[in-house]
Amino acid sequence: MPRIAFVTDSTSYIPQDLIQKYDIKVAPQVLIWGNEQLLDGVDITPDQFYARLKTAEVMPTTSEVNAGTFKTILDPLVAQGLPVVMVLISSKLSGTINSAQHAKEMLPAGARVEIVDSEATSMALGFQVLAAARTAEAGKSLDEVVRVARKAKEHTGVFFVVDTLEFLHRGGRIGGASKLFGTALNIKPLLELRDGRVEPVERIRTKAKALARLLDVLEERIGGRKPVRLCAIHAAAEDEARALLEKAEKRFGPVESFISPASPVVGAQAGPGTVGMAFSFGV
Repeated sequence: MPRIAFVTDSTSYIPQDLIQKYDIKVAPQVLIWGNEQLLDGVDITPDQFYARLKTAEVMPTTSEVNAGTFKTILDPLVAQGLPVVMVLISSKLSGTINSAQHAKEMLPAGARVEIVDSEATSMALGFQVLAAARTAEAGKSLDEVVRVARKAKEHTGVFFVVDTLEFLHRGGRIGGASKLFGTALNIKPLLELRDGRVEPVERIRTKAKALARLLDVLEERIGGRKPVRLCAIHAAAEDEARALLEKAEKRFGPVESFISPASPVVGAQAGPGTVGMAFSFGV
């Protein structure tokens, strides 16, 4: 197995056992709450975040990982002579890619650092990181690992249902779904990350129907390609996520499946009650 280091950001929220197995370095995004700056998943967990959100008078905002944080992560890896593959949140959702690029420019000449725009977040990003790490585990060359990392967006994605578009709208992450904003009280829109932006799939009247339709749309997207990997994502809605995953497991027979909470930074953008399904197919 070639020695390659992998770096992602905290919005991926890859399960901890997989982080440890592949020794993935995670750069924490920043949650700004009043006068506090909290590191995503370090200073505040999802449970703590959603509990505090219920009674908050001031709504949190977010900020990307800064270049200094990335450099602190990269310096010891580069000092060991390791090539680094960084797979990060969509550049259309965050300035994280720019921060990574600035950090790379501060490294010694000859450092091999590949920065990949996942055009995704949450476990749609996480599955891309894992695809690259598993390629390295299989003994493939660095060039092949980078190729897989750059192509992984073609066979990963995420569909999700929000309780309200208010959080996406407030955070400026609403993308093409902005056309739905005025009708948000009357619908539960089925959304997806498409080309790095939040885009609408369908307008549906109830959340239950939206989640059922999510599985139909997912089946269309997967198109029978195997293997399938699934992650049910939720923002303080674990029961709904678990029920969705159970139905998906029966329908798609995934080789890997689990539940992941949305990180505080993702939750601040999507809002509590959000439920989604990240997926990977064909690899």
